[in-house]
Amino acid sequence: MALSLPPGLTPPEIAFLCEMELVTIIPRQRLEGVELLAGPIRPLHPPHRSNIPLWLALLLKRQRRANILPPPWLNTHSLTAILDHETEHAETFSPPPRLPPQPSSNTLPTSPPFLPHSTADAAPDALPYHWLELGEMLLEAASDDFEEADNVRKLLRGLREVRMAKLRSGVEVLDAGGGFKMNGVGGIEVGEGRAFITGVIDGLRKIAASREQQRKDRDQEELENGYSGTANYDDDEMDMQ
Repeated sequence: MALSLPPGLTPPEIAFLCEMELVTIIPRQRLEGVELLAGPIRPLHPPHRSNIPLWLALLLKRQRRANILPPPWLNTHSLTAILDHETEHAETFSPPPRLPPQPSSNTLPTSPPFLPHSTADAAPDALPYHWLELGEMLLEAASDDFEEADNVRKLLRGLREVRMAKLRSGVEVLDAGGGFKMNGVGGIEVGEGRAFITGVIDGLRKIAASREQQRKDRDQEELENGYSGTANYDDDEMDMQ
């Protein structure tokens, strides 16, 4: 018997996709190029930088064959500025990185994790789609490549708490029929928030269906009793005249 799976991607699956993010490394020894499913990796020559997938960068780091350059947004100055923006703007999230120009009509558009939003040339003031999981992986495997690893870890934790609280509070406006902007929400945040967001939406749907059924039952009961609110209202108007 097949087990039922929850809708959408789970956090471990999102973290697996994050390992395809491109990061910048400085090789510590010469390495030959390699052909991968995602494309060829050029030969690595120290001390020249190179952009490679995160999973390969972590492997080379554990083998002490390369150092990883944290992206510009993953330092105390940038994270502090982004955290200040998150706290000052309670209804919106910090803007995501700008998307590259749209390709020609003959090719498919590029989306995360195949965008260079975590390389050494990335924007310092925008969190990419896989910002949280990528930051945690780098801090776990390459903390010695950070200038202030402990402070970066604290700022990531603070950003996560602020943004998740904002995500939960934003769902409350759905009860009043309002909308909630989710521009800039990361992949792991979507995966973790899917459970309570879908729960709230399902609850609102059930409440709306129950109210509609109650209204239909009331109208049916009034019809069976020969009562018409509109007719009585017209009689009252005539009496007043």
